[in-house]
Amino acid sequence: MQRSAEIICVGSELLLGDITNTNAQFLAQELAQLGIPHYYQSVVGDNPLRIQRTVAIACDRARLLIFTGGLGPTPDDLTHETLADFFDVPLEERPAVWADIQAKYARRGREIPLSNRKQALIPQGAEVLPNPAGSAPGIIWEPRPGLVLMTFPGVPREMQIMWRETAVPYLQDQGWATAPIHSRTLKFWGIGESNLAEKVNHLFERENPTVAPYASQGSVKLRISARAESEAAARALIDPIAEEILAIAGEHHYGNNDDTLASVVGEQLRRRGQTLAVAESCTGGGLGQMITAAAGSSDYFMGGVISYDNAVKVGLLDVYPSSLASEGAVSDPVACQMAAGVRSRLATDWGVSITGIAGPGGGSAEKPVGLVYIGVAGPDRSVFSRAFQFGNLRGRDWIRHLSCCSALDLLRRSLASN
Repeated sequence: MQRSAEIICVGSELLLGDITNTNAQFLAQELAQLGIPHYYQSVVGDNPLRIQRTVAIACDRARLLIFTGGLGPTPDDLTHETLADFFDVPLEERPAVWADIQAKYARRGREIPLSNRKQALIPQGAEVLPNPAGSAPGIIWEPRPGLVLMTFPGVPREMQIMWRETAVPYLQDQGWATAPIHSRTLKFWGIGESNLAEKVNHLFERENPTVAPYASQGSVKLRISARAESEAAARALIDPIAEEILAIAGEHHYGNNDDTLASVVGEQLRRRGQTLAVAESCTGGGLGQMITAAAGSSDYFMGGVISYDNAVKVGLLDVYPSSLASEGAVSDPVACQMAAGVRSRLATDWGVSITGIAGPGGGSAEKPVGLVYIGVAGPDRSVFSRAFQFGNLRGRDWIRHLSCCSALDLLRRSLASN
């Protein structure tokens, strides 16, 4: 059997949709980077019989089983107990683990519940996978020749630390990471997934590197993945493909990997030594929130005005009452005046405005829900606006999200051409 991995996430809260399963996403990405094949993921509730059935199936198709969840002190935390029962070995208390748990509670000045002693019970023969950030240890265990089990708590931060500090070195030492996969994700805004796919369709049949498209929150991404022995060798495979893609659709490309529209715009402003202010109507502060989510945004972002009412547009942004009367708040002249007004009032180089109809009501035949005007005022005193029609299929929050991202992208393009 090929040495492949399977991720098994334990927790009824995952099945009920109470929390998002970010652990599976993290582990899948990490396995890909290590070059460990991974074909299946399972989610199972806090039930011993169903957990054992899941383990039985996984043992027939994978050699590395990675568990998250079920390591806490409560009665429904059953992962170690169930695994010990499945492989017919006893649990044993590890004094060093119990002492570590007690010390962690003492350092926090908290009294330790007796139920936490359960976390020191480890299947006989398993190695402890230490948890520097929490009380629940995991295990690394080979219950059968050629079968490796790893368990992690369900808390993402704890799991990620344990994975990187202990699990990854173990897998590398044991020869699991043989041909790592290195990836670069190109991010695009202002072009649809199908349109972009048509332009680069000839690249999708490649085997190494591979190119895969996917969309997320209005952004379109192309992930280029190469299997190679080193990062430098992977880069040599990825670079020419990335260059070909950018030659085709570079105007829509705003960043790579962890870049966001806000971080890219912020870096452009920082390099230029320029500042930004925003005026928002239908987005109610959402654009400012995106901008300030980027670390170091105080270097270039001066602030904003939430001009939800027309009186605020007139009083704080110097929008002409005549424009409001003749064109309405959702219009080209008002968007331009808002952008110029906030730039002037906050004495910045750039001003960006958003005014639109986010719904669900308020639309008309002439100005339907989803119509948004975005204005940009630049350091050369130029001012323009652009109309967007985002439709009304996905609701108010979606329109507001697209409005904020499109405003950042419009500013990005303006900075690039200025």
